[in-house]
Amino acid sequence: MKVHPPYSAIVPAPFGAVGIQTDADASQVVRFAFLPPGSKERLPANALAAEAAQQVRRYLVQPDFRFDLPLADAGTAFQRAVWREIAAVAPGDTTTYGTIAKRLGSGPRAVGQACGANPLPLVTPCHRVVAASGGLGGFASQRDHAHFLLATKSWLLQHEANRR
Repeated sequence: MKVHPPYSAIVPAPFGAVGIQTDADASQVVRFAFLPPGSKERLPANALAAEAAQQVRRYLVQPDFRFDLPLADAGTAFQRAVWREIAAVAPGDTTTYGTIAKRLGSGPRAVGQACGANPLPLVTPCHRVVAASGGLGGFASQRDHAHFLLATKSWLLQHEANRR
């Protein structure tokens, strides 16, 4: 199994696990990462990681749960614009890469790249962005675990669709 970066907590999930990374002084969440099945749970290393882990667990039960955590700033101006568009998509709904691209005067591929660079995919739910054809599109820059990550995206969309 691949060694994971130093996560402040790892929370088991139906699709695998969610890694939580906080900054050095544990004042902000820096990253959520989708981890493959078989990833070992890691108890929170600090109070913020404990709160983030609790909120991840709540989301896994309650798909319309809204995260309320101090988050580290990241990304370029364009990436942040894409992430704002994504954050406006309600649980159970989807949008397309092309729709966001049109709103921002960009191209769908650039929107996809911004989605792939998203360090906080549960807070900024890139899984709600799908291909114009109705297919899943990509997810989380799917380099190493393409099948696992697309299965994760599918699970997240189904989880949120079941909230109604």
